[in-house]
Amino acid sequence: MAFNEYAEFDAIGLAELVQKREVSPSELVEEAISRIEAFNPAVNAVVYKAYDLARSIAAAQDKSAPTGPLHGVPFLLKDILGDCQGLPSTLASRMLRERVMPQDCELVSRFRKAGLVFVGKSNSPEFGILPTTECAFYGPARNPWNLDHGPGGSSGGSAAAIAAGIVPIALGGDGGGSIRIPASACGLIGLKPSRGRISLAPLTQHWFGLVVLGGLARSVLDSAILLDVLSGSLPTDRWQLAQPPEPYATTVDRDPGLLRIGWTTKPVQPGVLTNREVVRATAAFMADLAILGHDVREGSPRFPLVHDAFLPQFFAGIRVEADLVEHPERLEQRTKDIVRLSGWATDAVVDRALRRGERIAEAVDAYVLGSADIVAYPVMPVPVPPVGRAVGQGGVRSLITSLPLVTNTTLANVTGHPSISLPAGLDGNGVPIGVQLMARRGREDLLLSVAAQLERLQPGGAWPLAPLATADPTTSPG
Repeated sequence: MAFNEYAEFDAIGLAELVQKREVSPSELVEEAISRIEAFNPAVNAVVYKAYDLARSIAAAQDKSAPTGPLHGVPFLLKDILGDCQGLPSTLASRMLRERVMPQDCELVSRFRKAGLVFVGKSNSPEFGILPTTECAFYGPARNPWNLDHGPGGSSGGSAAAIAAGIVPIALGGDGGGSIRIPASACGLIGLKPSRGRISLAPLTQHWFGLVVLGGLARSVLDSAILLDVLSGSLPTDRWQLAQPPEPYATTVDRDPGLLRIGWTTKPVQPGVLTNREVVRATAAFMADLAILGHDVREGSPRFPLVHDAFLPQFFAGIRVEADLVEHPERLEQRTKDIVRLSGWATDAVVDRALRRGERIAEAVDAYVLGSADIVAYPVMPVPVPPVGRAVGQGGVRSLITSLPLVTNTTLANVTGHPSISLPAGLDGNGVPIGVQLMARRGREDLLLSVAAQLERLQPGGAWPLAPLATADPTTSPG
């Protein structure tokens, strides 16, 4: 397989090559390693290289028949909530650099059964605290579309690695937009599932219900298959959903019928204006949905305020993570500031926030999705900031500068609704812009079906790769 040929395939495409014995898992691992070595100096997406582990898994797979849908496909774990036996799990903190996990978490066990091969761990801000990927421990990640800009966060390393063609899919987690924001910034598909769809075991919950696990992908089918791999809650999970009646992969080729789709470019939460390039890209995106025959109507949904629900869960969640650290005084300044300021987020305040979140979810069903099957709006109302914007900021300043990036994403975390980010165009810096579709709780199938329709409208039936992904590795930056 030629160097750039590998990057042209999505995950299921690579798995089919393995199944047909046109390529071996070991060959795919070596391609992924070659691309890490070629492009990671520029993007800093991969912060831990698990080459020995990857080669041992692939060597065993070479000798066995495929047992999972993604047999032999190289994959990156996010360095937060991706505990893998024998690998470090630092939560992107220098304080946990020696924290090697004794066993797999439930998520990683499901990845193994699917046949994925772990080639490393991806970059993230400390504790996933930012919507950008700027970490004092690992350094900032960069966007393969424009190296002067970031890939969003907190799953920015995963997104940058996919956009650079290092792996076709990777782990993400979303507590305030951390799957959708980097998917938007890197021109990928980023599905935030419904709360309770995927188990967090051995945790019972994370950030008091804000965080859900998922993945980032280049194709809608990959996103659907990954959701099939991960779906299923356990009795220990605080929030649980029943399994869907059929695999999500089957919904990708299904016509969803003519849907009512409302849309707006008005920011979901007040305090920021929507950039004109984002308005333009969103309008073009909605025109494509109209071409598909859907009843597309622009309006001004009655979005509820979420700060009184989101902030207690966020502050208390960071405090819980800081309790894992042996020397909390050595944490990054912004993390220490947030922990210090979190005392007001008591158990009683968090319980009240959870009740408020359920009322907000009911309001979304009644007033935002009341007459619509799906509502669409920009993932971010502003362009992706340049690299370095968050460097050296304390906790309060970080929260203020993060506000424009998370204004449109935190709603779905508070309510538990599913939301998917899809590519909608490029801004003036050549960085992708994403639009998110939100449906009622438990309706990931509807989002995937519509996303697949949009994907089929793209030239060649796929959204484009970042220029870096097809660059000559002998002349690439870094």
